[in-house]
Amino acid sequence: MLGKVFKAYDVRATYPKPLNEKLAWQIGYGAAQFLIEQADKGGHDDPMMRHVAVGHDMRKSSPKLSDALKQGIKDFGGHVIDVGLVDTPLIYFAINHLGCCGGIQTTASHNPSNYNGFKISKIHAKPVGMTTGLDDIRRNAAMSDREKMEARGGREEKRDLWGAYRHHVMQFMHPKLLDGSRTLKVVIDASNGMAGTMVPKVFSDVPGLKITKLNFDNSTGEFVHEPNPLVESNLEQLQEAVKAGKADLGICFDGDADRCVVVDEHGVTVGCDHLTAWLSTIFLKDNPGSAIVYDLRSTKALAEMITDAGGKPVKSRVGHVFMKQALADHEGVFAGELSGHFYFRRNFYADSGAIAFAAVVSGLAASNKSISELIKPAKKYVQSGEINFETEDKEAALDDLQRAYPKAKIEHLDGVTVDLGDWWCNVRASNTEPLLRLNLEAKNQAQVEKLVHEVSRFLGQRVAH
Repeated sequence: MLGKVFKAYDVRATYPKPLNEKLAWQIGYGAAQFLIEQADKGGHDDPMMRHVAVGHDMRKSSPKLSDALKQGIKDFGGHVIDVGLVDTPLIYFAINHLGCCGGIQTTASHNPSNYNGFKISKIHAKPVGMTTGLDDIRRNAAMSDREKMEARGGREEKRDLWGAYRHHVMQFMHPKLLDGSRTLKVVIDASNGMAGTMVPKVFSDVPGLKITKLNFDNSTGEFVHEPNPLVESNLEQLQEAVKAGKADLGICFDGDADRCVVVDEHGVTVGCDHLTAWLSTIFLKDNPGSAIVYDLRSTKALAEMITDAGGKPVKSRVGHVFMKQALADHEGVFAGELSGHFYFRRNFYADSGAIAFAAVVSGLAASNKSISELIKPAKKYVQSGEINFETEDKEAALDDLQRAYPKAKIEHLDGVTVDLGDWWCNVRASNTEPLLRLNLEAKNQAQVEKLVHEVSRFLGQRVAH
């Protein structure tokens, strides 16, 4: 069963089969073993290095799974600091604020309500993926039998960190919003997820924010719409509310509120790479010459804007494990991913939906322009969006693509990127399906359509949406 619930970056599956309380105990035991051993190897002798911060989201199964997970941690001998019903980024804050050896959030993020899982982080909130410890946790868990293991009597305490977390997030908020000298009308769609708890705790009494709430009730653990803001149909309610209320912008959070997508004052969705481009120019004003890390699928205008603003553009592989690591390695000030994750140096190089929201409204408050006007310089080129192709021999298809363009600049950071100057494309192989994922950008729509048709010849059967 364990093999079915461990994914590339986290633990995730349907509840109660295959993921259940028995497996949650094993995962807690295995995770505590890994996190504490990692702290010991790092030479950390602080007593807090035996503490694990634990939180959970609003799903019906989350309290039971979290309780079983905590028992596994304690039975190994780890100590639990339970921070309660929280968004995932609060766990990253808790690890650093309290000085824990790691943290675990019980959540299935944007998946339907019958799913659940665990997001595991180690010291300093560094992500744990399959190549950075998750495989070790899986092996530890597989060898953990509750009937045979002697409980080592770890302790548990509960902590309310909302006040400290709010203070942390407010450091990213513009003074004009804090004193009410600038007022913004904002529509927030919490997707019936953890933003329904986080937004009132963090932003409810900011004088300069007039918030219209959509789907804030998360008491049932069910969703009015799928809690995935990357799916355009999930934004329709938000878009209509923004236009009807003549709001300055709208924002939609995913289930555990670590990702968000922005809608401008016209109800038009803002691409996450376009948002990254604009926010980069703001961060670089206070941090000249700093590195900005960005998803390699992003518009070329993003790197151009970073360079023009005096920053250092750093291209990263897709995935939060790689984005966080690249940001830390380059000591960058900010990073953005097409998935809606935004990362901040002053947030321990971790992502945060709350801080992304604070950065967006602060940037808008400091300007006399609308969101659409601020984003416009980043919309210099035309993008295809991600297109999937079915193929059984992914490697052969990628080889054919490269051979077809001998004069192109070829990169292999993540899949294959083919760059011919006036257009480029990236093709990545899915880890779990016989699919290739194409992203292409050119100067105009006609060129994009022509080139997508041309490149498609090498990639297999196009998958309908």
